[in-house]
Amino acid sequence: MKNLFLSAAIVLGGLTSFASTSPITNTIVKAVSFQDDYTEVKVTEVPAAVTDALKKAYPDAVLTKAYKNSASQYKLEVTVGDKVGSLYANADGSWVKK
Repeated sequence: MKNLFLSAAIVLGGLTSFASTSPITNTIVKAVSFQDDYTEVKVTEVPAAVTDALKKAYPDAVLTKAYKNSASQYKLEVTVGDKVGSLYANADGSWVKK
């Protein structure tokens, strides 16, 4: 009976070493945002393909501001009712997801 208790104590004592807490490691996550250099252009300078695509996709949208980057992509600030948002399009009128 002594051997049974002694072996149980040894086994349980050995298991507690595995249940110890592991050291806490800090993980650092860096958020890097790339900003395309958009320059403001006049709303009248936006290609017809882009404005046609805007009218087709969002008939009630009002184009308030437009920006263009070096890759000829357009950032459009639009207003629909009381909501304001940004849309991105290529010069040919195809939408770009960002």
